[in-house]
Amino acid sequence: MTRSPGRGSRRARAAALCAAAALFAGCTGSDSPGGSEERASPGGTVAVPESAGDLQESFQRVVDQVLPSVVQITTAEGLGSGVVYDEEGHIVTNAHVVGDAERLRVTLATGRRDQAAELVARHPDEDLAVVRLTDPPGTLRPAAFGDSGEVEVGQIVLAMGNPLGLSSSVTEGIVSATGRSLAEGPGTAIGDLIQTSAPINPGNSGGALVDLSGRVIGIPTLAARSPGGDGGAAPGLGFAIPSDTVRDLADQMIEHGEVVDSDEAAIEATVRTVLGGDFRPAGVAVVEAEEGGAADDAGLRGGDVIVRFGGEETPDTSALAQVLAAHEPGDGLEVVYRRGGGERTARITLGER
Repeated sequence: MTRSPGRGSRRARAAALCAAAALFAGCTGSDSPGGSEERASPGGTVAVPESAGDLQESFQRVVDQVLPSVVQITTAEGLGSGVVYDEEGHIVTNAHVVGDAERLRVTLATGRRDQAAELVARHPDEDLAVVRLTDPPGTLRPAAFGDSGEVEVGQIVLAMGNPLGLSSSVTEGIVSATGRSLAEGPGTAIGDLIQTSAPINPGNSGGALVDLSGRVIGIPTLAARSPGGDGGAAPGLGFAIPSDTVRDLADQMIEHGEVVDSDEAAIEATVRTVLGGDFRPAGVAVVEAEEGGAADDAGLRGGDVIVRFGGEETPDTSALAQVLAAHEPGDGLEVVYRRGGGERTARITLGER
């Protein structure tokens, strides 16, 4: 059995927290009154810590404020997490958590009895979905969503969810980077992701990435996989969909039952990966360019093989998707492609998917 930490170990942990706060939150090491700055948030006022004690209290206040808004979602395929979006019972989560399910079970953090829910819409391109409780209780606690455009590298964040089925779990880390683009599968990629060192494990998907003001700044979507070894999760490399994207797409799904304006860049053509003589990916072939679309306007046609796009090599459709995920409709990029044994260059103005 592991013993509970004594007062000495608590002091040691406080000292460690202070060291972390000195790096990330301006820790001064002072426990004097008035040593923290207060910021208002929709769920209450959370102090921005300046000492180890303030930092710990801030963590606890944020957990008390946000964790009741984080739910567990269960389908026939498995489980994940979600965040209560409004008092009408809408919950945002990942599309891969929902899968093909139309009906789901939701366990609220404020009560262990499962609630029935149904799918509102899913948007796999950004790995987002909205479900709705069929009989939402009056005790729902919608989360407060922050402005992900103000997220800064180095700020402390908490990840809340149900990793490995361990309900209402909390981990901490920092924002490691912003604006990341990451391939999620063959020919698909998600752009503008928040990278965090907060552990993201199976079951955390669809939960909440929260700042120390108690605002949700992202929805965890995946953890990076190690390219070597057994391909397991790479520690300290998790990614979250920014809250600005979540609000935009969730509002559309709630209002229209689908995303009507994705704002996702596309070349408006059917493509596939082609292999070279060594049987390795060697480019992205245009199968068919949509008439009047971006690729067609740039002069691309069926049979052309794109090898570079926006200055990046594109050996396969996933590489092309990552380039597109990092840009917006209307951006102009240079495309290098092979036709008839020679290379050509064109300028393409991106369309919308």
